[in-house]
Amino acid sequence: MRVRTRAREIALQYLYQVDITSDHSEEKLREFIEHFVTDKDIVPYAGKLIEGVYKNLFKIDELIDKASDNWTVSRMTKTDRNILRIATFELVYMSETPYKVAINEAIDLAKRYGSPKFPAFANGVLDRISSEVL
Repeated sequence: MRVRTRAREIALQYLYQVDITSDHSEEKLREFIEHFVTDKDIVPYAGKLIEGVYKNLFKIDELIDKASDNWTVSRMTKTDRNILRIATFELVYMSETPYKVAINEAIDLAKRYGSPKFPAFANGVLDRISSEVL
């Protein structure tokens, strides 16, 4: 598995944990990485995703809410919303990541970890976000 793909999975796991515990700090992130990350090559990109999502959470959730027909971020499962958050961060704040890559990687995460109908929903939401911000 590629480094950035694995980094997205680690970011998803950590953001899920934060969503449950409401406890994010540099110390918590360091502990998480020490316990769950065996390939240290993924740490820089995973850290960039985690910190980026966390620092821009309000704006990211606002974009997702706006692009989601009849849904709000708070109504989504924790896994689904964090997949969208990671992809939205990449679309909006990481111009070095091609938008097609960000969307495809999110769809792959959605197929592996999201709810059954989520991949199609995520594709539509991220397509709307990308057309708005690009």
